[in-house]
Amino acid sequence: MTLSPDRVLPSHVLLEACEHYQKQSYRNRCYILAGDGPQMLQVPVCHSDEMGISSILVDYSTPWVIRTQRALDTAYETSAYYEYYRDPLFALLDARPKTLWELNLASIRFLLNNIGIACEMEPTQTFTALDTVADDFRYSIHPKRPDTVLESLGLSRPYYQVFRDRMGGFTPRLSALDLLFNEGPDSIVWVK
Repeated sequence: MTLSPDRVLPSHVLLEACEHYQKQSYRNRCYILAGDGPQMLQVPVCHSDEMGISSILVDYSTPWVIRTQRALDTAYETSAYYEYYRDPLFALLDARPKTLWELNLASIRFLLNNIGIACEMEPTQTFTALDTVADDFRYSIHPKRPDTVLESLGLSRPYYQVFRDRMGGFTPRLSALDLLFNEGPDSIVWVK
């Protein structure tokens, strides 16, 4: 595979497809920056006896897709690149993937493609504990625990955000959508 010099080199990532669904995790939520601060976007799910992450159904009985689209419009309509990514992102949501796994995979692919990260993703076939915790990020980041991963690796860097003046500076711990809508094609520079 040949990539331009401004793209991240291809990589291979295992995605945990055999874990049990974890409530109140980032598996069905993310944060965006709205005019009054961070706002959580949440995908409602149908709970059942089968709680494997790849079999959790998305609950479309509430109008969460429309609310999410309106929240994104309100938060990012003045950002530099939102108009370029809005329609493909909304098409992804409007497709109404049946499972949370399918929605998350489509979302990850959308972000990777638009940020410029070449990545081969492979779902795991069984749940396996890794020998080295350093390579196991399944439980590293959780909305209920302090997140110091980027800081501890020396990788925490601010980028331009629409509401930074109103918020008193950079707001961390947001979805990669925030980076993409504010930095557009230059998102890859921040990621590198």
